[in-house]
Amino acid sequence: MMKTTFSNNKSMPLATIFILSLMVISFGVLAQSDKKSVRQGNREFKKGEFIDSEISYRSAIETNPESFKANFNLGDALYRQEKWEEASTQFEGIANASVSDADKASVYHNLGNSHFKMQQFDKSVEAYKQALRLNPNDMETKYNLAQAQRMLQQQQNKDDQQDNQQDDNQNGENDQQQNNQDKDKNKDEQQDQDQQDQQQQPENNEQQQQQNQEQISQEDAQRMLQAIQSREKDIQEKVKEEQARQAKVKVEKNW
Repeated sequence: MMKTTFSNNKSMPLATIFILSLMVISFGVLAQSDKKSVRQGNREFKKGEFIDSEISYRSAIETNPESFKANFNLGDALYRQEKWEEASTQFEGIANASVSDADKASVYHNLGNSHFKMQQFDKSVEAYKQALRLNPNDMETKYNLAQAQRMLQQQQNKDDQQDNQQDDNQNGENDQQQNNQDKDKNKDEQQDQDQQDQQQQPENNEQQQQQNQEQISQEDAQRMLQAIQSREKDIQEKVKEEQARQAKVKVEKNW
């Protein structure tokens, strides 16, 4: 029979062995404690008691911060409470955990769902794509990716329309401003023209008055000329009559 021999080195002190034993026992108790809290949270989650399940999962994380199940399920509990920002932060925190590709794919899938709920469709698309890189055959993720891409396209189209509308409104404001400036300019020009016309009106009145005076003078001169001509005609007729009368007298005298 083989005998067990010991070396001449001093054996480990009994106190050290006792402490290590306590640590092993403590770790085992803690492991059982965080798993118990996770199981409790799972029961509450299934009942729809999401706040209570959140408390249970946080209790498990306090016991064992590295528990992937507790952290992952906490993200789900936050998501169900519509705490999508907190849920996305929770999933991002365990995205690089040392777990299987299938578990990582589930993390990115739920991260995509959280971004989708916040209408962050660009981030949602990227999360779903990462999930499919880890698990290409996940049909649910493929469907969600298609939905996110469709919503992203609609969002981009809406943003483009709003940008175009803003450009049109800006152009319209510029056109209206230009029209108002043109109207003001035309109004000023019209006022200047009216003022100029008012300034020229006295001159025009003087010219008209002068023209009227000249026209009256011409008419008076014409009448005076006609009167003179009429008088000359009368005088000539009277002279002729006088000459005729004198001629008659002479003839009668000759007889």
